[in-house]
Amino acid sequence: MAYQEVTKTSYGTRLGNSLKGIISGLVLFIAATVLLWWNEGNAIKTTRMIKSAESECVDVADVATVDASLNGKLIHATAVAQTDEILTDPDYGVSVNAVRLERDVEYYQWVEHSQSETKDKIGGGQETTTTYTYSKEWVSSPVNSDSFKDPDYQGSNYVRTTVNDNEVEATKVSFGGYVLPKSMVSSIPASSSVSLPASLGNGIDTFVSDNVIYYGENPNTPAVGDVRVTFMQADGGEASIIGKVNGNTFEPFKHKNGKQMMTLQMGNHSMESMFESAKQANKFLLWVLRILGIILVIAALRMMFSILVTILKVLPPLAKVGELGVNLVTGVVGAVWALIIILIAWVAHRPVLAIVLALVIAALIYFLIKKSKAVADAAPAAPAAPAAPAAPAAPAAPEAPKTDAE
Repeated sequence: MAYQEVTKTSYGTRLGNSLKGIISGLVLFIAATVLLWWNEGNAIKTTRMIKSAESECVDVADVATVDASLNGKLIHATAVAQTDEILTDPDYGVSVNAVRLERDVEYYQWVEHSQSETKDKIGGGQETTTTYTYSKEWVSSPVNSDSFKDPDYQGSNYVRTTVNDNEVEATKVSFGGYVLPKSMVSSIPASSSVSLPASLGNGIDTFVSDNVIYYGENPNTPAVGDVRVTFMQADGGEASIIGKVNGNTFEPFKHKNGKQMMTLQMGNHSMESMFESAKQANKFLLWVLRILGIILVIAALRMMFSILVTILKVLPPLAKVGELGVNLVTGVVGAVWALIIILIAWVAHRPVLAIVLALVIAALIYFLIKKSKAVADAAPAAPAAPAAPAAPAAPAAPEAPKTDAE
């Protein structure tokens, strides 16, 4: 059964929180603006670095032996990444011939979840109802149940044993005649299961199955407190790299703008496809941070102007109208502000392009003004209005007939 907790917040407290929100919103607004500006510059610098690296990179067909003529050059090559080292887990004594041996630990625990619903009260107060629910889940670390809200679940968690995650990595991984640097070795995924000896389990409260050691009464029916330890290994294998040759190993390619590139992908990948992957990754990060920046700007503005909504909370129906208006305005203003920053940053980080655009715009304005004047000068003069016809003369009055007296 779900456990509920009801809390009440006074109108004065809400106003105080809204005032604090103005400062927090301003800080977030500045941070989001900086993020948008930095993101455009970072993407442009990375694009230039990739373009420069692509133009310098040499596709080497065979790296079976160290070639002194390649020293200092950025190369693409495909070979087998492998090691002769035997890696041993320090606690369990599990030994494998692998590039890396990983131990991942999980605990079966009660986990607390919460969901809140708020209601505004006449007078500006607020009532919040929080519902707490509990479920059994596998988690990466023990959960302290003493802090659970529901007294029925407090102290319900325990663990049969505590085991730490662990990782052992080979110190020397060959790549043809070369040796891979640690950063490349770390990028090789541990995707193979380790075959564990049955002697690690006793069949009572410890069971071994494939690559898992299970602490509990029944692996098929987990109980709170059970622990499972999973072992995985990175075998290496065929891989393709892009890196700058440094003696018998590799180092990152460094562009003059500070950006670096050195990458490894498992499998046989062409130089073109690896550079294309780098370009797509750069574009993906650019858009993710753009969208995040826009969302943060809008959220910051809402925090800054939430005081207006809080003031209206005295009458909840009126506050809903105010909140709708604030959300609409801050959404539009925030989106426009973010787009302006993106546009300015995009142009500012491309000075040559900015000058070209300015000249094009100036030339276009000049052309339009000149064209409009030419059209005005070439227009025929308007014909004069025809004179109004003269009014017909009034007919002469007939003479009066003469009388005999005249």
